[in-house]
Amino acid sequence: MEDIAAQRAAEWLVTEHLAGHRFVTLGPPAAPATVPDAYDIQDRYVALLSRENGAPVGYKVGLTSAAMQAFCRIDHPIAGVVLASRVHCSGNRVQRTDFGRLGLEFEIAVRIKSDIPAAAAAHTAETIAPHIDGVCAAIELVDDRAADYASLDVRSLVADNSWNAGIVLSDFKPDWPDLAPLRGLASRDGDLIGEGHGRDILGHPFNSVAWLASHLASRGTSLKAGQIVMTGSVMKTVFPEHEAHYRFEIEALGAVEVRVCSTA
Repeated sequence: MEDIAAQRAAEWLVTEHLAGHRFVTLGPPAAPATVPDAYDIQDRYVALLSRENGAPVGYKVGLTSAAMQAFCRIDHPIAGVVLASRVHCSGNRVQRTDFGRLGLEFEIAVRIKSDIPAAAAAHTAETIAPHIDGVCAAIELVDDRAADYASLDVRSLVADNSWNAGIVLSDFKPDWPDLAPLRGLASRDGDLIGEGHGRDILGHPFNSVAWLASHLASRGTSLKAGQIVMTGSVMKTVFPEHEAHYRFEIEALGAVEVRVCSTA
């Protein structure tokens, strides 16, 4: 995509967020014609966001479960960038009014131990595993700005940084069992609201990281030591409507919690 068009689209996204407008498909003259065009816009949008939110510290991978792909009517993963000021520790409080519409996604996050070089062949869970030194339960904060999922356009979603608005992390575990069979339980004020397993994330969370590594290589970049990767939700997004306490517990990994507040 031409630089001028991508920059214009990125600036429009910033304006839309500041104005509190509902998510809509990017239109001409800056509409992305392809998914790579959408990532060109995302790169410039993230650069603008970094001025207020700090440098990139990792990535989110979205639409990695059958439930989320069906929910969004999109049949492949997508990626977004996580910025420094948007990383929160378990127990953090967030305000619903800070988002167009806040969504919570219940995930497994990993921390990268060593740089992952581009490979001639696509990365796999096996080639990725030696580059990971920590795994934890996590919740992604997404802002879909009340999107209409019946007409959702993947290119506009990707351009809007795949809706990442922050992450909440438990403590990283330096040792972990096979992640595929691990069960995760999500609750609101102590009541179960959903569950899933590690295998719901592309068969294994490391497959999600492998997809991301290959995606980044196609764009001339790579995963670096210390970065965090949100591997994708094990269940459908939850949209808080009232003040509540949310908890996501994964056997053998621990639990992560966030308090959603309606007022400051």
